[in-house]
Amino acid sequence: MPTTDGTPPPQRMRTLPSRLTNQAAQIANRIVDQALAQADVRRYHYFLLATLEEYGPASQATLGRRTGIDRSDMVAIVNDLAERQLLQRTPDPQDRRRNIITITPAGRTQLTHLDRLLATAQDEYLAPLPPTDRQHLIDLLIRITDHHDDSRKHTTPS
Repeated sequence: MPTTDGTPPPQRMRTLPSRLTNQAAQIANRIVDQALAQADVRRYHYFLLATLEEYGPASQATLGRRTGIDRSDMVAIVNDLAERQLLQRTPDPQDRRRNIITITPAGRTQLTHLDRLLATAQDEYLAPLPPTDRQHLIDLLIRITDHHDDSRKHTTPS
């Protein structure tokens, strides 16, 4: 990406994998955000619906741990999706002080729609790459993220 005055960054910066990954992530985030905005949702909405659909009903605390969404943000997201009738809250029979969150049939329909929007966004993002390169890029990114996820699990704070 050029600098704000239009000149390219120094050559040593243009070839740093960490910088290139960051630049690519910014582009991907913009494309994904624009796609999701077509359905008036954000990434957290999608992540929460996808988590509920895949793993089933859960408490807000459990959903927060599974998704990494902060507790205060989780409340707002759950409230928003509940107002849209995309999920429902019911008292936990084991502990009436907490709610169990469940995706609704309308939530599943919305999730399918969002999957289509995101598939189109992924195609737009990866447009310069042929299918084999796309899969290779995905495989490489998985290896990098898995490696560093595993590394964090095995490190202890000093």
